[in-house]
Amino acid sequence: MKRFLIVQTAFIGDVILASSLIEKLHLQYPDSKIDFLLRKGNEGLFENHPFLNRVIVWDKKNNKFKNLFKLVLDLRKTNYSYLINLQRFASSGLISLFSKAECKIGFDKNPFSMFFTHSITHEIGNGQHEIERNQKTIKNITDGVCLKPKLYPSQENVESIIALQEKYKTSVNDYYCLAPASIWFTKQFPEEKWVELIQLLGSKYCIFLLGGISDFKLCQRIIEKSKIDCINLSGKLGFLESAELMKNAKMNFVNDSAPMHLASSVNAPVTVFYCSTIPEFGFGPLSDNSRIIQTNQNLSCRPCGLHGFKSCPKTHFRCGNEINLKELPEP
Repeated sequence: MKRFLIVQTAFIGDVILASSLIEKLHLQYPDSKIDFLLRKGNEGLFENHPFLNRVIVWDKKNNKFKNLFKLVLDLRKTNYSYLINLQRFASSGLISLFSKAECKIGFDKNPFSMFFTHSITHEIGNGQHEIERNQKTIKNITDGVCLKPKLYPSQENVESIIALQEKYKTSVNDYYCLAPASIWFTKQFPEEKWVELIQLLGSKYCIFLLGGISDFKLCQRIIEKSKIDCINLSGKLGFLESAELMKNAKMNFVNDSAPMHLASSVNAPVTVFYCSTIPEFGFGPLSDNSRIIQTNQNLSCRPCGLHGFKSCPKTHFRCGNEINLKELPEP
């Protein structure tokens, strides 16, 4: 029996995209055991996942290196057939180096890639999606065809969302979800634009605003400025509940951020606003019904970076401010 360990300790979206490898490995090796290593805070994505044997959590915020040492000792107790490292930073390279995995696979940009059994070229901007880049790590042990990322809301999650829909008198295709926040300011569609969007959508359908607990105030400001009665669910739903709610929405409006990938994971309809980043980086939506909205101005400063910034380097933030919502297709 083969044992696999997938390592992805980055942010929520990266972990969701990495779930495509879980799907592929399970399809190719249905009798294998698949473990997944992620950062603390992201474990809720894989709650009761049907194809995972174990979810291993690394607390990177508190005693990071002490926890790393404990983690390595723990991993060495399992003789993995394959360790698949999707992270390109030194800490994940150390995990790979000191594991006792028979085969260690990772990207050439990792500082410890010289110790990998197989080092895979990682390129951004050549038209490949991130799931295609990740698939290259297991190409030699599968058929090389990508599968989409997928999350598995439980029956309890489903019932929770049904109760929510009943509370607000909504049903399938009878509401919108908006996720206005992002960790990075330059990835975030401007606050006033979200207000404008809500006003364009009107009050015919229920509108839910989603996000973490830290996004509550932003969402509340947007609701108050719009003068339309919306429901602020920031901090009130877990990852899988949010995904289940998004799955049945008439449309989900999101930034180039984690909620976009949540939508992809359940094939939910999604409209993505791209500000400082561009779809060509390879992190775009994968839902069958997906639309990308971005400025039609040829800005010499765009894209200004792969991950975005806390403020616009040019101070004008034209990439966000000049998106014209009046050209938005009918949801």
